[in-house]
Amino acid sequence: MVRAAGALCAVAIILLVGGCDEVLDATAGDPTAAPAPGGGVSGAGAPPGAGSALQVLGTLSIRAEDNSPPYKRNEFGTAWSDVDHNGCDTRNDILHRDLRSITTRSSDDCIVLTGELRDPYTTRIIRFDRGRNSSAVQIDHVIPLADAWRTGALEWTAKERLGFANDPENLLAVDGPINQQKSDQDASEWLPPSPGIRCAYIARQVGLKSRYGLWVEQAEADAMRQVLQSCPQQPPLGMAAASG
Repeated sequence: MVRAAGALCAVAIILLVGGCDEVLDATAGDPTAAPAPGGGVSGAGAPPGAGSALQVLGTLSIRAEDNSPPYKRNEFGTAWSDVDHNGCDTRNDILHRDLRSITTRSSDDCIVLTGELRDPYTTRIIRFDRGRNSSAVQIDHVIPLADAWRTGALEWTAKERLGFANDPENLLAVDGPINQQKSDQDASEWLPPSPGIRCAYIARQVGLKSRYGLWVEQAEADAMRQVLQSCPQQPPLGMAAASG
């Protein structure tokens, strides 16, 4: 179960860098129960010979966005579905994984009531309190759903889009206002405020786009390359589907 990894990965920033990829692979469950669109990649981390994130970026198709028909959130299914059938919705799975010192509802240990997050995008410590300031911590799609739609997901099946929307490798608990600021912007429009996390952030976007067969726009590719040139040995992240 995803939440079992929380005790081993105390802070979300570790998850973004990739230090807990093996833990997540061992506990998360396959969110789609089928190969990812574009051909899923098995095993932990990048497949043999994949090279650096910078090299993988060079393999992505560069195309203009396609937003016809226009993006709608419901194209990716009901928000935070229990796609891995562990009895807990995806939002609470990610809160269990990324928050520390959590408390849960006595009648349902799936529901996170309180916890503490070290925000990967700002490095700030944020207190989560369900009902009082739930919006202080939000779940970010590292590749926004609207961006995915415009760069290939509009061609997927409904099941494939539901799996992508609930893929733990594309999800992080983050500072709520920062998540709102990011919105659906790509790498040419928005980067995490903390410079120290930008290489890993872009490496995860590159890995996910490669795994799911999504393309990049020219401005997006240029922005990604600029970040990765400062860390040319950074491996791609998010290329391995979580496994049961």
